Amino acid sequence: MPIEIPSDLTPELVPFAWLLGHWEGVGVLGYNDAEERQFGQIVDFTHNGQPYLEYRAESYLLDDEGNRTRLITVENGFWQIDRKLGEQDLGPGLLPGAEEPALKTAADVEKLRNGDEGFDILATINHPGGVSELYVGVIDGPRIQMATDAVMRGAHAKEYTAASRMFGLVNGELMWAWDMAAQGQQLSSHASARLRKADDAA
Repeated sequence: MPIEIPSDLTPELVPFAWLLGHWEGVGVLGYNDAEERQFGQIVDFTHNGQPYLEYRAESYLLDDEGNRTRLITVENGFWQIDRKLGEQDLGPGLLPGAEEPALKTAADVEKLRNGDEGFDILATINHPGGVSELYVGVIDGPRIQMATDAVMRGAHAKEYTAASRMFGLVNGELMWAWDMAAQGQQLSSHASARLRKADDAA
């Protein structure tokens, strides 16, 4: 299946084009000695003309017939190429940066490839309950591997210290796996899922 690149996509997001869209599917979750359970998930990757993706994921418990029973959680965040930011870039705060993007062409973006021919990336993911994650990793074609560089927790948040995530596009399906270190446990398998684009689900 060819990957469509929207005409209004800033060149800096072209490596992420395979993620764009509305995805739905099912997966399995568990951790430590907890019983494995099936869940459903809805994921949206969108863009707004700026050099970052917006990420939002809703996850639901499912009953034995595959019907949603209750919402587990919602995640949201921003994903982007990890590069040095300058005066042309937005921020900090509401500072708008320049109207023209810092990287204007595909050639500009290609210069950012790392020694393994992928791109270094940065992702922030926020959770209810006072937890925010900062991931660093690599995108190489339709594959992402990333791990937490920092986890910020509120004073009363549950213990959660590290995580790693992997995403890949396989035969048009978005597959992901999430390992976490929490509740006094070392990094170990937590959840995985297989998602299809909503338009392809029929």
